[in-house]
Amino acid sequence: MSFTFGPGIAALFMIVFARVGVLVMLMPALGERMAPARVRLALAIFLSLAMTPTVRAALPPQATQGNAVFTTLFLELAIGLMIGLCARIVVASLQTAGNFVSQALGLGFAETVDPSQGGQAAALGNLLTMLGVTLLFATDGHHVVIAAIGGSYAALPPGAPPPPGDAAMLALSTMGKGFAIAVQVAAPFIVFGVIINLGLGVLSRLMPALQVFFLGMPATILIGFVILLASIGLMMGIFLREVSDFLVPFATPG
Repeated sequence: MSFTFGPGIAALFMIVFARVGVLVMLMPALGERMAPARVRLALAIFLSLAMTPTVRAALPPQATQGNAVFTTLFLELAIGLMIGLCARIVVASLQTAGNFVSQALGLGFAETVDPSQGGQAAALGNLLTMLGVTLLFATDGHHVVIAAIGGSYAALPPGAPPPPGDAAMLALSTMGKGFAIAVQVAAPFIVFGVIINLGLGVLSRLMPALQVFFLGMPATILIGFVILLASIGLMMGIFLREVSDFLVPFATPG
């Protein structure tokens, strides 16, 4: 395919970069804050260059002419934000699960800087988030992410507004899925927290003179970390499966 460089090609690249750039900044693995901004920007530019010929064939000719360029740019930004934010919700489920685990173990006060989102967050949530991102790279999940960025043009053609009903359904279903993932990942600790607190409550009734708090807190943390060590593989397996279930329909549309 031969290109004649000019305003049309510049407008086409801007349209492609609008969606790809937003997706690279928000998608799991590629869009983490721990990655340097220049690296993410360079990746977005290279992916935009690689996808420009494909998008050029699918984009209506009038979309790059006159004031229609601004409308197309807005639509591409909206599509990128819709898909990227939904993917970010799936990743954020690990932080929510970490909060559940921290509360169950009595470690809700232990907070550190969240490297993925910034600000303070539960230390166990940060551990699960960084482990999840690391496993995405270790299992070649970033390849699926890149394939999903390219496949999004087949699922949602450029220059056409996404169906409002489908967009709302995607957002609502992803929010529900994110909370469901958090509950599934933290399920062993939710059950453990209920059982240990019931046991300590019964023990305090049977032996009022016993300092239940000083006995229960170390035992809760110790047993909780043993459960974490035993179930961390299953927890991450659930997360990786759910991320794949979200990305694969975009990577292989139709």
